[in-house]
Amino acid sequence: MLRRENAEGRVTNLRFMHKPARAQANSELERRVGTVRRRHVLYVKGYDPRGAETYYELFQRSCDRFRKAWSVELTLDPFEIDSDDLAHWSLTTRSASWQVATRYDFLRLERHIRADTDGPTARQIGRGLGWLIDDLVSGTMLRIFRASWRFGVHLLWIQALLVIWLALAAAIGLAAAFVVSGSFGQPLALTIATGLTAAAVTLFALKPLAHRWYVNQITSCWATLRRFGRGQPTWLDDTIEAGARRLVAAAAANDTDELVLVGHSTGSVIAAAIMARALALDPDLGRRGARLVLLTLGAVMPAVALHPAAKRMRDIIERLAGEPTVAWIECQSRKDVMNFEGFDPVDGVGVHVEKRHNPLLWSVRFKDMVSPAYYQRLRWNFFRMHFQYISAGDRPTAHDYMLLIAGPVALADWATHHKQLTLEFISGDITQSTCTSTHAGASRHQ
Repeated sequence: MLRRENAEGRVTNLRFMHKPARAQANSELERRVGTVRRRHVLYVKGYDPRGAETYYELFQRSCDRFRKAWSVELTLDPFEIDSDDLAHWSLTTRSASWQVATRYDFLRLERHIRADTDGPTARQIGRGLGWLIDDLVSGTMLRIFRASWRFGVHLLWIQALLVIWLALAAAIGLAAAFVVSGSFGQPLALTIATGLTAAAVTLFALKPLAHRWYVNQITSCWATLRRFGRGQPTWLDDTIEAGARRLVAAAAANDTDELVLVGHSTGSVIAAAIMARALALDPDLGRRGARLVLLTLGAVMPAVALHPAAKRMRDIIERLAGEPTVAWIECQSRKDVMNFEGFDPVDGVGVHVEKRHNPLLWSVRFKDMVSPAYYQRLRWNFFRMHFQYISAGDRPTAHDYMLLIAGPVALADWATHHKQLTLEFISGDITQSTCTSTHAGASRHQ
């Protein structure tokens, strides 16, 4: 048997998969697995201009899928805007044998990201070209390709779209200038003005298409991440400070069994920095009270750290890799082109820690999470595939996001032992599952 002890001291036995009942009594398998009744999550999204309300709606849809896949009752409360930096909602999951109350804090980045992406087009293009040239000259793009060719192709595609966008505008501008000069014999000043006007019109005419293909969003993202990695001031600094103080306050409240900091995509960089800053604010964080977990999903952190000047990012990774009080779980997937599947985010970026504790690498199979028909649609939608980390599946699997943030087993133990544990204990004895959302879609401002 694998034993778990709940918050009140009771020990519950969990059956191993593929192990006869007698073999389960072997003392070698008598490990203690922590259980959770109260969990506090701080979620850090990727570089996405959408806000808390949109992510709450995505969460509601995951709730619906979770209801269909699992025999578990789930109640989702309305979301609340707490401040310019934070929003939150709460959910309760329960079966016949367990109940978990989860508070889900949402770190609000949208106003900063919108300010980045809605800025003057000339500034955005300049930053994008600066990122492209710097990655090429510094050798960072080559390092990224060596670490993960899929991720490298993804970045190269966006850079190519940026260059094509500018090249088309320049070509049409030159063509217009040639026509005015050659056919009409206009003065040089008028020829130049005509060419520049035609180029500008083309540039702005193609901007919606560039937006649709995420050119502006991703170039702005990487321009910001490169500055952050170097230690230069960015809006990320205030966000990291706000997140770190929220994490320390949540731990000080001492009203939860597990404190989980989730970073998805670009949010993995921010979440790692938040955790490192929180440890600096409170050196005893994780040494008492709630278990402390850093969960990074589809992380882009290696692409930041592989830049030769990204000392700040590598220092953060070194701090977390050697921290025994933090359980850092790094989830990767081969089908996600926007992550570094099979890559060690510590040694792989040149960070060497003598007494290393983190991270635990968890390879995720999205194919197991969804139906074959849905997977065929999903596999060619790279951005939607990237969001599967934070979405519930329509099949019961160990890496269902709702199970990770609202399940009864301590997250670090579940990540370590999920292959040995059956999934039946999650469902318990509930035969009719429900998923209710109280005043779904409503929000309250405090």
